[in-house]
Amino acid sequence: MKVIILAAGYATRLYPRTKNFPKPLLEVNGKPIVEYLVEKVARLKGVSKIIVVTNDRFAHVFKQWARALDARPAIEVLNDGTRTPEERLGAVGDMALAFKRESYRGDFLVLGGDNFFQDPLDGFIGFARRRKTAATVGVFDIKDRKKATHFGVVSLDGRGKVVDFAEKPVNPRSSLIAMCLYYFPQTAAARIKGYLSDKRNSSDAAGAFIAWLSRVSAVYGRRFEHLWVDIGNKETYDRVNSIIQRKE
Repeated sequence: MKVIILAAGYATRLYPRTKNFPKPLLEVNGKPIVEYLVEKVARLKGVSKIIVVTNDRFAHVFKQWARALDARPAIEVLNDGTRTPEERLGAVGDMALAFKRESYRGDFLVLGGDNFFQDPLDGFIGFARRRKTAATVGVFDIKDRKKATHFGVVSLDGRGKVVDFAEKPVNPRSSLIAMCLYYFPQTAAARIKGYLSDKRNSSDAAGAFIAWLSRVSAVYGRRFEHLWVDIGNKETYDRVNSIIQRKE
């Protein structure tokens, strides 16, 4: 299994803090956000490599961090070549870049570099692998339908299969949302080529790809029960720091 951490955004909602520094390397209680993800990944069996996809502005910063961390397996930094928010490839574009670099071979675990969650990953991986060729997305109940309008809203059947996926709906059916956490078996990863071949499809939001994928093949959702935060602005960043510091 190959792990891809998406870290090529420009985090404009966190300016000026992230104007010249990547959001995934901001610290939560003294540790970069992305390191919490790397530590979870390091506990999994069968991980062959970790690829951090970033942009040309921050690639050197991630390379310095990766060398200092000296993780196992070693972290590879993949530069998507963009330098401004206007040039960004988007989450789907960056996933496609990494899948193509790996010749679409093997299974892929994809994580958003600005996601913070407390559940371990082994339960998610075990659930996903039992679904064979189907993709699996991590889901979380944020218990607030108004906030759910900013995410992909998911409906699952009794087996955990995605039966409806609405990207940022105005009137969400529930508060169960998709995290930026995906398991793509090789066959599912290769479908990204078909998705991007239609120029009407968005290369920005990963949820748009998952919504499309759920219409052409089976996609499953696995619930996460404990703290999860999409660190997108100062409020959520400060909230995570406050929660973790209270737990120490």
